[in-house]
Amino acid sequence: MKQIKTILLVAVATLITSAFTFKTDKGYKVGDTIEDFKLKNIDNSMVSLSEYEDAKGFIIIFTCNMCPYSVANEDRIIALDKKYKAKGYPVIAINPNDPKASKGDGFEDMKVRAKEKGFTFPYLFDEGQKVFPKFGATKTPHVFIVSKPNMKVEYIGAIDDSSRNADAVSEKYVENTVDELLAGKKPTVTKTRAIGCSIKVDKNAGY
Repeated sequence: MKQIKTILLVAVATLITSAFTFKTDKGYKVGDTIEDFKLKNIDNSMVSLSEYEDAKGFIIIFTCNMCPYSVANEDRIIALDKKYKAKGYPVIAINPNDPKASKGDGFEDMKVRAKEKGFTFPYLFDEGQKVFPKFGATKTPHVFIVSKPNMKVEYIGAIDDSSRNADAVSEKYVENTVDELLAGKKPTVTKTRAIGCSIKVDKNAGY
């Protein structure tokens, strides 16, 4: 009898977990071609990748206001944009969180945070959570490096190998990848584990 109860409890727990966990087997893989999107920026303009005619590619980062891992990486994200925007790889930051599920991650909160930190890049709001599932993003921060002209995914994962402490970084995954692409080389590392907070979703969204 105890064994049956245990099996039932495990089954219920599994169902609950699967109902509220975003499936990581979905979304773009390295080598895939991404679709363009149009999302609202903190200046209230609508931004799409097709507007960046002179770009060689993009450093797309799913991030947010409230996750400690995202906060710990904000200066690094700003530095990436400042270093690579002029070289043709601008940062495009996207907040994927549902503000109802993550207090402090609403659109107006994004404006405040961007001003406080002096963001040099678009900070887009994934309203209705339509974009992040296409990418298969699961964490904040979660990076996708895309190259033009084919909008090909070249790298998916973390910014570097020290998610919380910038002083402890020994391998800069994003910088290495973009440097290799700019040099006309294939990226040596194409996928790493994104470490951060889970993306906060509407429990009725069905992800």
